[in-house]
Amino acid sequence: MLSKLIHHNSDLKRLMDEGYEIEVRGGHLIVHQIPYVNSKCELIIGKLITPLELSGEKTIKPQHTIHFMGEHPCHNDGSILSSIKHSEVNQKLFDDIDLNFMFSNKPPNGYDNHYEKVIRYIELITAPAKSIDKNSTAATFKVIECNEEHSIFNYLDTNSSRANINYINDKFKGLRIGIIGLGGTGSYILDLVAKTPVEQILLFDDDEFLLHNAFRAPGAPSIETLNKKMKKVVYFTGLYSNMRKNIVPHDVKIVEENATLLRDLDFVFISVDSNIARNTIISKLLNFQVPFIDVGLGVEIKNDTLTAILRATLGTATMYEHLPTRIGSINGGDDDYSTNIQIADLNAMNALMAVIKWKRYIGFYKDLKEEHNITFTVNTGQMLNDDFAT
Repeated sequence: MLSKLIHHNSDLKRLMDEGYEIEVRGGHLIVHQIPYVNSKCELIIGKLITPLELSGEKTIKPQHTIHFMGEHPCHNDGSILSSIKHSEVNQKLFDDIDLNFMFSNKPPNGYDNHYEKVIRYIELITAPAKSIDKNSTAATFKVIECNEEHSIFNYLDTNSSRANINYINDKFKGLRIGIIGLGGTGSYILDLVAKTPVEQILLFDDDEFLLHNAFRAPGAPSIETLNKKMKKVVYFTGLYSNMRKNIVPHDVKIVEENATLLRDLDFVFISVDSNIARNTIISKLLNFQVPFIDVGLGVEIKNDTLTAILRATLGTATMYEHLPTRIGSINGGDDDYSTNIQIADLNAMNALMAVIKWKRYIGFYKDLKEEHNITFTVNTGQMLNDDFAT
């Protein structure tokens, strides 16, 4: 079954109906089998690639530039086709798709739709090929179906496609992530992780989503929603399932008896306010060899102002000696970075510290320091890194 995206947009459907070999992948439109002439006057095949400009599921007026996979197209005498020349790119988009060149050919008013844009570039690129072989055509009438049905998202990630980072996003694929605790910080962690193409997100919390939670969590729930007193895992699963698949709610606290729920996860975020609970969870994760980040947030009132320290601590099966010092032992009382005062911006900041560190840990971002503990002091604006990998 062809993607409804093509059938709901006349410009994409017209390309398909006229026989062009189109594919929609990762927020990009790829047009295969473009015949062209290279500098050796040989007839070869390339691909045109352009981000899909969308509003919802409807295409909108596209940008005028386009990318090309192949050598730079030439005239039939081997000279560069200068009417489209712009810049050399040489950037990987997908495992099998490279962006070698960017072309530019802008009409006075731009292109009204993707059909006009693609057809114009095809005309310019294939004209020299047709002069050598009149049967050269990009209209193969072979259709490649859109594979967005396999995407973890319910709609195209055009943000990543516009930035050409889909191949870097592949580092998230297949990962099963756990989030323990959906209070202020945990809910912001979910908000950030949900926007990555991880395979599955498992939520663990047995509390209800109440009025005070609305002021320290992402989004803006209605009075009707708050009056339902839903479990947090139910509320947040419903909210983020609008965007993505495979959010799995567990209406439980993680304790010794059910900790096996964490055994097969690839990474876990811990956002709880009890050292007894966190040490039980951490002990099990270390035994299961599942890496994790534990977060903490402490706010105090001093002279009619607030001071705060935020913490994000990474633990792995190969580096865990720092954990008692940073997090506290099971007999050490509550976490020094945990108080009852919660502020949405501090929760969001604490979540950002944790998620950015996780992204560095898995290689999405470059990690030059490989620190395992990060603290941010609000009243000085100072961020400190400690416990570096050897």
